[in-house]
Amino acid sequence: MDDKHYKKYIQIGLNILHYRKEQGLTQIQLAEMTGYSRNQIQRVETAAAAPSIAILYDIAEALNVPIEKLLEIR
Repeated sequence: MDDKHYKKYIQIGLNILHYRKEQGLTQIQLAEMTGYSRNQIQRVETAAAAPSIAILYDIAEALNVPIEKLLEIR
């Protein structure tokens, strides 16, 4: 894990969690919608893994939000 950007990864994970919960989805449902495993979704949401651009695009598409919303630093 890249310590330099860890706080940003935490925020991205929180953003994904927010939009997922807002839509009433579980990690399993989001995983099924994106083709990733529940474990991969969980690792991105908790910043245990740095998200790739591909997974961010797939999650944004599944959640029907612009990718920029997932990258917002609050």
